[in-house]
Amino acid sequence: MIYYDKVTKQYNGGAPVVHEVTLGIEPGEFVSIVGHSGAGKTTLLKLLFAEIKPTEGSVYFGSNDVHTLSSNELLKLRRNIGTVFQDFRLLPTKNVYENIAFAMEVAGHSDDDIQADVPHVLDLVGISDKIWSFPRELSGGEQQRVAIARAIVNQPDVLIADEPTGNLDPINTHDVVEILKKINDLGTTVLLTTHNRSVVDSVGRRVVTMDQGRVIRDDAHGKYTL
Repeated sequence: MIYYDKVTKQYNGGAPVVHEVTLGIEPGEFVSIVGHSGAGKTTLLKLLFAEIKPTEGSVYFGSNDVHTLSSNELLKLRRNIGTVFQDFRLLPTKNVYENIAFAMEVAGHSDDDIQADVPHVLDLVGISDKIWSFPRELSGGEQQRVAIARAIVNQPDVLIADEPTGNLDPINTHDVVEILKKINDLGTTVLLTTHNRSVVDSVGRRVVTMDQGRVIRDDAHGKYTL
């Protein structure tokens, strides 16, 4: 379980970016976190990943307060969290296979595991035919599929998708959302931030709405409401 316990984050004594948020997320949930730019959505995710620390409160991943972990413990925790971003962040000098294999190498997987798992995860996201292509040879939608494949190849418990469709056209947006739903159906917890009303409405699952750093709505089967 993920649990934010009265979490506040502010920078240099300014107004809180996240303000007194208490929020629980059960294993296997698909949660869309919505709100206007600056509402605190991305900050909430960075706190879970321990990229930043809260000013007040605690963030738990399972039984662990993520901000009290040692460097080695934090590294292990982060291996249970896959991340996908708006700008893909693929390695331009590596082909699709190598981009995904690199994530497995860093996690300590064997060559045999890599050779078996990379084609499998590419099949899951629907781009097996692009395995030897380089990022520059792919469309935006294809690049995002590679990014998703890389994020899930180590079978994380949680997938963080921070505005993953922000640079995509409606057709590719729909395809990416369907992939995220498929991954969730396989048991992975998905945390999605988005400005896109149609994305949230098409997912049709839990929606957490933020405004000025606070959670102002939490609907079990919600739509985009601001």
